[in-house]
Amino acid sequence: QVQLVESGGGLVEAGGSLRLSCAASGSIFSINVMGWYRQTPGKQRDVVARISTGGMINYADSVKGRFTISRDNAKNTVYLQMNSLKPEDTAVYYCYADLIVATGRTYVNVWGQGTMVTVSS
Repeated sequence: QVQLVESGGGLVEAGGSLRLSCAASGSIFSINVMGWYRQTPGKQRDVVARISTGGMINYADSVKGRFTISRDNAKNTVYLQMNSLKPEDTAVYYCYADLIVATGRTYVNVWGQGTMVTVSS
């Protein structure tokens, strides 16, 4: 059993900063990609940022220059530093991992439970 536990969401004023964390735990053999997605009511879940084991990073155009994704492979943890937040960044943020479980060496995609980020104007 593998789970992702997120923390760090909350309420912040426009222009402020928040840092999200997501730790993977359980029977993990290896983790390939970790990342963050976000979703607002009635819309699809969209990628915010992704980072591979080797450090390759992709950002959504809307967050480039404001958000920074990083990863601690030893701790199976991914972070999202969010600066210069805007009201349009308000969403539920979900952590994601593409990994291999230790038992059976099976590829799985795992999602966190989501953490709310609210940016007031």
